[in-house]
Amino acid sequence: MDSNKASAGEAPWKHYSVLVVDDEPGMVSFLQRALVQRCGSVDAAGSVEQAAPMLQRRLYDLIVLDISLPGRSGIDWLHELRDEGYAGDVVLMTAYADLDTAIDALRAGAADFLLKPFSLAQMLNAIQRCFERSKLIRENFVLRREVSERTADVEGVVGQSDAMLAACERLKRIAPTPATVLLTGESGTGKEVAARALHRMSQRAAGPFVPVNCAAIAAELIESELFGHVKGAFTGAQKNREGLFYYARGGTLFLDEIGELPAPAQAKLLRVLEERRIRPVGSEQEIPVDVRVIAATNRELVEEVAAHRFRQDLYYRLQVVEVTLPPLRERPEDLPLLVEHFIGQLAPYLDVPRLELDDRTLARMAAYDWPGNVRELRNFVERSLILGWFDLGPEPKATALPAGHADESLESVEKRHILAVLAACDGNKSEAGRRLGVSRKTLDRKCHVWGVTETV
Repeated sequence: MDSNKASAGEAPWKHYSVLVVDDEPGMVSFLQRALVQRCGSVDAAGSVEQAAPMLQRRLYDLIVLDISLPGRSGIDWLHELRDEGYAGDVVLMTAYADLDTAIDALRAGAADFLLKPFSLAQMLNAIQRCFERSKLIRENFVLRREVSERTADVEGVVGQSDAMLAACERLKRIAPTPATVLLTGESGTGKEVAARALHRMSQRAAGPFVPVNCAAIAAELIESELFGHVKGAFTGAQKNREGLFYYARGGTLFLDEIGELPAPAQAKLLRVLEERRIRPVGSEQEIPVDVRVIAATNRELVEEVAAHRFRQDLYYRLQVVEVTLPPLRERPEDLPLLVEHFIGQLAPYLDVPRLELDDRTLARMAAYDWPGNVRELRNFVERSLILGWFDLGPEPKATALPAGHADESLESVEKRHILAVLAACDGNKSEAGRRLGVSRKTLDRKCHVWGVTETV
């Protein structure tokens, strides 16, 4: 037999457990020596009668089972295991194989069938196929479960607050159309997640999704990146190069941070959106492109247009349909779902235990404004998983209320504080919102409820 071994300390299947059932001590010793270096745990039994209680005490990912055993045969036990609901893989071994035995093994639900004597490589290949298949089954199950649990019913978007449900309904209605979409919202609210969801729900789902961060590309290179260039178009252009519009043909081009696009590129983008044709830098030839454009920004483009930093005609061309993603502070009821989503996503990746979210921690999280929104929350969950506890910092110290306010309700305290900040800002809601860490829309809504109108 091939005695090839893994290098010292190597354990490619460290999360998997194996049970070897064979009445030949030499075979058991051989397999244990080979697998203990590669798997998380390897146990052995000499018969079905010895193995059955072991399987009741723990769940094995894989059973390597000899057919010819004293007492019950391996195939008979495999039939029983399947009838009892055992879902793990079983690799059968035998020194006396014929066609009927092989057929019976497959009917019993064996994942693989090896004829003794076999090489170590043959056994390892059979085990690897089993583990890869079980991994795919688990990942598929988790993905389906995550999708089914999202009440918003938009893949990748997590939340059940009224604000998120409304945004998701809008996304689902827009997705099947070819319309250009403008996604707005603060940084970290999940605009790229929404863009990918639009792509997956569209008729272009089989095509490419090409994301571009307009702020990350130098102004002098952005046109070449988007539209391509011909050889000699500028210094350093030593050969023709296709642009991202070309590579996104038949799919979706996501232009993130569209407000950072330089003025010349804005003019060319407007022409592309209107004519569906691109002209590479330095070329006289126009190339037709079939691309859906989704743009995103955390800037107020209306203000950018008023300041002459963004073309008005391009703004209206992009804003065929606009979807605003709410900040996290305006949907605190989504915090438990988001935290659970990120824990499920990050704990296996980091190989650390899960954390349980208690009511006290949730209350403190809900009281925080989350200026970085969902992106900040994800980083917070990742840091907490690494540390082993939710790292919220020291609890705020209780402070006594001024005289006359001891029995004041939380709503009254909030109202008094917000009105005081508004007064300090001479009624400027935008500035007050900045100081308070809330949006102007939130202040408008609260002032309307309180009957406060003398603000700007």
